[in-house]
Amino acid sequence: MAVQWYPGHMAKAKREVTEKLKQIDVVIEIVDARIPLSSRNPMIEELISHKPRLVLLNKSDLADPETTKAWQEAFSDEFTSTLTIDAQHGKGIKQIPQEVKKLASVLFAKWERKGINPRAVRTLILGIPNVGKSTVINKLAGKKIAIIGDKPGVTKKQQWIKVGKEMELLDTPGILWPKFEEEAVGYRLALTGAVKEDLLDFQDMAVFLLRFMTDTYPEVLKSRYDLSHIPEDMVELFDAIGRRRGCLVSGGEVDYDRTAEIVFRDFRQGLFGRVSLEHPGDKQI
Repeated sequence: MAVQWYPGHMAKAKREVTEKLKQIDVVIEIVDARIPLSSRNPMIEELISHKPRLVLLNKSDLADPETTKAWQEAFSDEFTSTLTIDAQHGKGIKQIPQEVKKLASVLFAKWERKGINPRAVRTLILGIPNVGKSTVINKLAGKKIAIIGDKPGVTKKQQWIKVGKEMELLDTPGILWPKFEEEAVGYRLALTGAVKEDLLDFQDMAVFLLRFMTDTYPEVLKSRYDLSHIPEDMVELFDAIGRRRGCLVSGGEVDYDRTAEIVFRDFRQGLFGRVSLEHPGDKQI
């Protein structure tokens, strides 16, 4: 199944971001720590490549810590600055204004040479849907300003938000791109909540996830579903999980739809533990 989702407000948001960039001093790009590469929008890269940038690896509490560390090292040569954060619990949020100020130091020096009084740093915050932008903004502002929802497409318009006296944030809707070049990117985005659920086939999602877990986190998979071993055949694996979870229909057959949704929900709810769906060694960044 090819996962795609590019509603009209995203195309509009891209146009608006392009128009606002002249006013922006520093860009904050938020990615999902579980899929740091797949959750980076290549269109954003084209738009902001010339701006100082802070990359936030959010939802780090859900990601494999060793893999997240590897991603930070991989990104260190590509971006000016990176931070690992857990916006939901406020971890790493206080470091963001400090990093933004460092990135704006060249601008401050320019103002000083010209005798211009410094103003608040204008910061653009970007990211794909459901990556945690609104949570980051609310934590930075110290109050509920941006709407939060555990589904994509909640933020529909841009707004300026003050963060103390030294920083202003321009919030934007989450922006996906028209076509995912790799099918696996679509699956990763869907599993982590960037694509609306009503577009998904849970069996496809579960098959992708179970294959990944079998290859990368086999012990986690066995522990989650109380398996003594992992069957090589996917139907047998569905049968084993379905029977463990009581997903049976008349005649004792396994209900594959229910089993697939359970696997999907278990991942979305973090019940597999700290799992990263991609590693920097998988693909050159």
